Amino acid sequence: MDIRTKQRVVVEALEDVKGYDIQVFNTARLPSMFERVVIASGTSNTQVRALADRVQERIREQGSPVYGVEGESGGEWVLVDLGDVVVHIMHPTVREFYNLEEIWGGKPVKMKTEAKPPKKKAKARAKAPRRRAKR
Repeated sequence: MDIRTKQRVVVEALEDVKGYDIQVFNTARLPSMFERVVIASGTSNTQVRALADRVQERIREQGSPVYGVEGESGGEWVLVDLGDVVVHIMHPTVREFYNLEEIWGGKPVKMKTEAKPPKKKAKARAKAPRRRAKR
């Protein structure tokens, strides 16, 4: 699976379980063992673990391996190692404290969103005039 497809699968998996503040960083230019870092937030230990589980499930469905998972027992910060993509899922307070965005720095990767057909607007119903109460 190419890197763009893999990062799209990861982001969609995170969005499926209502992960938020999702950012993808291109680390290919840095001397590291991976090409992308994905950082996302979850609101509770349960949601952080569910986000990590969903990422693993979707990646395996696509036929790619998951090389390792760290932090599932605590649930405040779970790291999912997908080889060329590393996913950090954290509580907002933990994320703010460690500030991984500064470490991996630069601009987040801009991803193309899939074109969705526009939703049809419901026709507005005319309001009936209000009657004044007799006094």
